[in-house]
Amino acid sequence: MTLFITRAVTALGILTCSTIAAYAQECSERGALDVQYCDANGDLVADTPTDPAELSDPDTLVFAYTPVEDPAVYADIWEPFIEHLSEVTGKDVQFFAVQSNSAEVEAMRSGRLHVAGFSTGPTPFAVNLAGAVPFAIMGAEDGQFGYKLQVFTQADSDIQEVADLAGKRVAHTSPTSNSGNQAPRALFPALGVEPDKDYEVVYSGSHDQSMLGVVAGDYDAAPVASEVVDRMAERGLYDPADVRKIWESDPFPTTSFTMAHDLDPALAEKVKEAFFSFDFADTALGEEFDGVSKFVPITYKDQWAVIRQIQASNGVEYTPQGLAGN
Repeated sequence: MTLFITRAVTALGILTCSTIAAYAQECSERGALDVQYCDANGDLVADTPTDPAELSDPDTLVFAYTPVEDPAVYADIWEPFIEHLSEVTGKDVQFFAVQSNSAEVEAMRSGRLHVAGFSTGPTPFAVNLAGAVPFAIMGAEDGQFGYKLQVFTQADSDIQEVADLAGKRVAHTSPTSNSGNQAPRALFPALGVEPDKDYEVVYSGSHDQSMLGVVAGDYDAAPVASEVVDRMAERGLYDPADVRKIWESDPFPTTSFTMAHDLDPALAEKVKEAFFSFDFADTALGEEFDGVSKFVPITYKDQWAVIRQIQASNGVEYTPQGLAGN
């Protein structure tokens, strides 16, 4: 896995000097975007190429969902949507089970991934390194969406509030995760503790592993995403009676659903149509994501403003090195 991630990050970083110079000459406004993308309209995402030869119209659309503990389970859960996406676009659609955030970002950057769900924290990396264009999020019938950062400890722990994490062993998920790392680092100092300084940070690799580690006593506590632990409880992966929540944040945006910036505009519109016309009712997807009934339109500029603020406060840079290990 380490070699695989290293290759993915290496692939993200390889551009020849002549290529960089060519892109620099063609684009005078790109903000935080990688050198191969432009942002002439200031919406913070990569512009669609103006040269028809640079547009992508693949025979098979490749779709991926953010890395999860059991990708095979999610391949089945997403099957009803994949069938709908295929019907609306007229394309074959293949589910791509990604093993890491780095691999998912690299796949879109290299043109091997066309439509994808990226977790909250890694979304800015996908936007800036891979040209991902967020356009949808799962939401309720009234258009509301979001999840919370929650902090859990064992039910019989002496930890009562965030300040009590001092001197403890706390599981964070991965460096780019919003609720699993970035938000705690930005928010916890005001609550009495600074990660890495006041308590030991141990990266678990995922929200699932953080929660299961708390249940098993491997960690004293863990900041996790509410939507993930809720689904875990519903599937019986842990007993809620074994843990206790000591704090939760205001809501954050959930997984962003994005498409590659270079999709042919006609195909891109069909992809959006498929998302916004999908009916969650009586599907495995609807059962898995309780309280969700439709995809809601969003923009990266607006809905990810709070996430960019958190990451900026943590000194995050949208580079291959910043993504490494995720």
